[in-house]
Amino acid sequence: MADGVERWTPVHQAVEMSDHEGLTILLDGGTDPNEMCFGHTLLTHAIDVEGDGHLQSGHPLNTAATAILLAYGADPRLPAADGETPLQIAQHYNHKPAERLLQRYLTPSNEEPQAPGEDDDRGGCEAA
Repeated sequence: MADGVERWTPVHQAVEMSDHEGLTILLDGGTDPNEMCFGHTLLTHAIDVEGDGHLQSGHPLNTAATAILLAYGADPRLPAADGETPLQIAQHYNHKPAERLLQRYLTPSNEEPQAPGEDDDRGGCEAA
């Protein structure tokens, strides 16, 4: 991100600073989870920050901001202004945890979740 943090909206500042509590507070307050700022959606920005932070620091990848944004309804199909999708950005950084999260939101599920023990020969919680 070339532009200074102080020029971004408060929610994009929270993403850039990995302020997950602040991000959640702003989203709870009604901020649009698909907000664009300097060509990035919140989701593309979050994945970029997570991936770039990992490359620069060597710390393990995390998906906190990505997960928060998806939970608040961020559209995983909405691209950045340059056309790059959240999944493409995750793939660029080899950000497998974000890729898995995004795939869960991108893949339609027509099946009802199966309750534990249903159609299970073990009958529930018994050890195999």
